[in-house]
Amino acid sequence: MNDAAAALVQVSSLTRHFLTGVETLEVLRGVDLQVREGEIVAITGESGCGKSTLLGLIGGLDRPTGGTLTVGGVDIAGLGESELSAYRNRDVGFIFQFHFLLKDFTALENVLIPGMMGNEPPRRLRERARQLLAEVGLEARMGAWPLELSGGERQRVAVARALINEPRLILADEPTGNLDERNASGVEELLFGLVQKHRRTMVIVTHDTALSSRAGRRFLLSAGRLAAS
Repeated sequence: MNDAAAALVQVSSLTRHFLTGVETLEVLRGVDLQVREGEIVAITGESGCGKSTLLGLIGGLDRPTGGTLTVGGVDIAGLGESELSAYRNRDVGFIFQFHFLLKDFTALENVLIPGMMGNEPPRRLRERARQLLAEVGLEARMGAWPLELSGGERQRVAVARALINEPRLILADEPTGNLDERNASGVEELLFGLVQKHRRTMVIVTHDTALSSRAGRRFLLSAGRLAAS
């Protein structure tokens, strides 16, 4: 089986340009990338090089200017808005540098929120949320409000939330970038352990060399193009 046939994520000649007044800013200038099912891939590069832009395109948060982008054989750029929303909720789990927990909901409720958009029975969904919070070491903190949690604990909740819908693809944008060294190390161990345990595919963008070095393959994004590093 060739790489293209085995790829969960297939990116070919992908471009993303932005209009800034009378000028066009070319952020991505022809990116090619294949990510196989079950693989962990890291993308590094200087700030502002387009790492988050690329991740957003794969996650359906933005649309490309040109090129092709498929996930599981589905043309993401060709989806309508409702289909794109369903794709983001069903097939992708997002982890950002900031946890983005809702302050008026407990840790358990924050994990549950993405799952409530689907058709799964509430009891089964709640059981999985509790299991995930136990797996991230927060079994005793399920009823805590975000303001009662430490920065590391909040990011652990965000990791559990990303897994609640059992997505095929985890997209992590600087997942340890807002944490101190001790908490970053803990979240790193947790994230890689859970992704491998649950047999998910993950793409990480990061400045953290320790984090990127754990990925199966590493790429550098520079001058709008991607190269193996």
